[in-house]
Amino acid sequence: MPHSTLASTLSILVIDDHPLVLDATVMMLKSKYPQADLIPAQTAADALIKIESLKPNVAIVDLSIPETIGQPSRVETGIQLLKQLMERYPTLNIVVQTADARPLIRVKAKIKEHQAGFTVADKSLSSQEMLSRVEWAIQGVFVTPKEIRSGLELKSDWLTLLKLGFVDGLTDHEIAARMNVAERTVRHYWTKLQDALEIYPEEGKNIRTQTGIRAREEGLLD
Repeated sequence: MPHSTLASTLSILVIDDHPLVLDATVMMLKSKYPQADLIPAQTAADALIKIESLKPNVAIVDLSIPETIGQPSRVETGIQLLKQLMERYPTLNIVVQTADARPLIRVKAKIKEHQAGFTVADKSLSSQEMLSRVEWAIQGVFVTPKEIRSGLELKSDWLTLLKLGFVDGLTDHEIAARMNVAERTVRHYWTKLQDALEIYPEEGKNIRTQTGIRAREEGLLD
């Protein structure tokens, strides 16, 4: 069951790398939940420390954040933090703030399995609409974008393949060693992934390049 929703015990972790936005979000929440304990965090590392020690009821996660102070803000960092939160704290109510919900498809299975409230708030929402998303999450409601409700069904190995191939720039031979599978298995993964993305050989086009382009269009890569 989701964590307690009593205002006197409500504790909300707010994760955002922009100090002004973070302050504005905290003030907005304070106006609705004056008795709540509001915990700010600007990095993924800081968020993990605070959630472990302070055990908040709700986490509001900006999807583009840095790992630590001084590092660049990346969607992949937010995705990995979100994955860790869902794995370690299955009853934590979560609100994701993002201008682009497509990357959430990378943790679609984790989101489906999450046991507490989970809502997604587009950054263009009004303050009132944003507060509604928070309240819904506290109540254990699921509000996910169409990218999560339908679309590609991708295996975790295929997502690993994409990262190793396009982010880390590894060859199939190196990918096979990293994933501890045969090289022919890696090639099979590519064909299965390309079929899921509806990428097929075309004269004069590099199929691997086309795969990378489509993967980014679908939000599978930054």
